[in-house]
Amino acid sequence: MSNRQQRRNFVKSTAALGVGFWAAGGVSAKASTSSLEEVRFGCVGVGGKGSSDSGDAGKYGKVVAICDIDDNTMNKAKGRFGDGVKTYNDYREMIEKEAKNIDAITVSTPDHNHAMASALGMREGLHCFTQKPLTHSIYEARLLGEIAKEKKLVTQMGNQGTAGNCLRGSAALIKDGIIGDLKEVHVWTNRPVWPQGDFKPKEVPVPGHVNWDLWIGPAKKHYFSNEIHDFKWRGFWDWGTGALGDMACHTLNMSYMAADLAFPTSVVAQNPGHNGYTYPGWSIIDFEFPATDARPGVKMVWYDGKKLPPAEVLEGAPSKNSSGAMVIGTKGKFYSPGDYGGDEKNTGLIKDGKFTNWKDCGRAKYTRSRGHFVEFVNAIKDNKPEDAISNFPDYAGPLTETILLGNLAVYANGPKVEWDAKNLKITNESAFEGDLGAKLNEIVKHTYHNGYSLEA
Repeated sequence: MSNRQQRRNFVKSTAALGVGFWAAGGVSAKASTSSLEEVRFGCVGVGGKGSSDSGDAGKYGKVVAICDIDDNTMNKAKGRFGDGVKTYNDYREMIEKEAKNIDAITVSTPDHNHAMASALGMREGLHCFTQKPLTHSIYEARLLGEIAKEKKLVTQMGNQGTAGNCLRGSAALIKDGIIGDLKEVHVWTNRPVWPQGDFKPKEVPVPGHVNWDLWIGPAKKHYFSNEIHDFKWRGFWDWGTGALGDMACHTLNMSYMAADLAFPTSVVAQNPGHNGYTYPGWSIIDFEFPATDARPGVKMVWYDGKKLPPAEVLEGAPSKNSSGAMVIGTKGKFYSPGDYGGDEKNTGLIKDGKFTNWKDCGRAKYTRSRGHFVEFVNAIKDNKPEDAISNFPDYAGPLTETILLGNLAVYANGPKVEWDAKNLKITNESAFEGDLGAKLNEIVKHTYHNGYSLEA
């Protein structure tokens, strides 16, 4: 039996000692103390958001190995974790060599490498924390959920607001009917804050500290530019997911939790046009969701690039925010400013021209959290994948599918995309003939390059 299997059996045998969830209604249960052993991590990507993700791994567990394509970034991170930490440039090599020594991985790379690193780790039996958006393609999001479920692994996507009391409390109030039957959801963001639209990066020599081929990974070959690495990649179709992919996992999150905005049946977008290389400068996207047992059919509208909902939608809001959400029902509206589920002061009910703070709207029952990453680590220790709320199969995967379907409509720019969510298929393919139809199918399910494959 391997060391990792022995460790996991120990964790499983002691799981009954702890309580994974926090109680509802403002009262916390005793924190989990089910395991005396640390969760050991390998961290893929340790710069940018990877700095805080690997920092959380070190705070709540032990970082055994780190991986980054940028040697300067990795050397800085190495100083935080000590001389004993193993270092790699290629996540494939790290996972192959360290899988026996670690229990979980964090994945904090550009979007186009999320699925590759996550799937590889999970197929080795490693629990997985992956940054938002979970994946670069719709198919990848479905696949990661299936792997996690099959392997019974603990997973969590890095949309940290999911653990916030304001977000969870707001969603619970809406579910309880505070605004009546749901009609519409409007979500807007101040992104992009990077160049996109008519933008062409300048080619420069690859710096000696950057392993550019590993950065490209499964995508098509492309020249190096410091206007791509290490941040502005978000605006390119091949590596990022634009404003929608970057922020909707945050800004849509409360509405998604409240209204179960998974598996839309159609989506259509307006934008000023794009060149197929970078995302457009702005988008307005309409999603249609079918009725469920808990709510009627709902329309959701997304706005980016400084576009905002109509004035009547925002009427009555106690603050003006460049990003936020408004959920509209038959008995009122619910306002959630900002990107992470609202702030304590300006979030709440708008009814008959009056604003009521969410804390004064009645007692809604919701599961409290000790924190997004703590929730993930405790779920590993307790062997309870469902305790990590933004898990891949039930929450993060369907959320990511919804978001990335919006980008399918952005690429089409005009014609409505009719969608079969169960089978991940466009049902009105005749509206997208030739090169456009082929490109849309490529966005749903990628072709991979440079020897990379998602197959088991």
